[in-house]
Amino acid sequence: MTPQGWHALRAELMQLLDEERPRIVEIVSWAAKNGDRSENGDYLYGKKRLREIDRRIRYLTKRLDIAEVADPSAHHGKDQIFFGATVTYADNSGIEHTITIKGIDETDSLNGEVSWVAPIARALIKAREGDEVQLMTPGGLQRLEVIAVRYPAPDAA
Repeated sequence: MTPQGWHALRAELMQLLDEERPRIVEIVSWAAKNGDRSENGDYLYGKKRLREIDRRIRYLTKRLDIAEVADPSAHHGKDQIFFGATVTYADNSGIEHTITIKGIDETDSLNGEVSWVAPIARALIKAREGDEVQLMTPGGLQRLEVIAVRYPAPDAA
């Protein structure tokens, strides 16, 4: 995962632990004091929300514990595709697409971010600018031409 992805997951975990969970615990505690819990919507919803929060906290904790953080800026200026690359390629019909190869937990397909295990990423990894790669899709074999490869610039520390 990228350093930015790791920090985003860590921020979500801290927000759940420091803000969201204590707020819901307070609501459940208040609702429990109001009497009959079987028909108390605040209590029932609060308990359900607490279970969801606890499940997400466990998931985030496990993911952060096993995460391997790789800084894509180490490849800045290179033309070979590795993890963290932003790749512009042309498909069979000549239409250009741009994707960024990221970790499983940090992808956002609406912003052109794909997981490193996605078929498109696996087809492109280790290719260079100007190379042509093949991708098997449900619609048949696609030939993709790599047009450009970019990496983020290293932080000036």
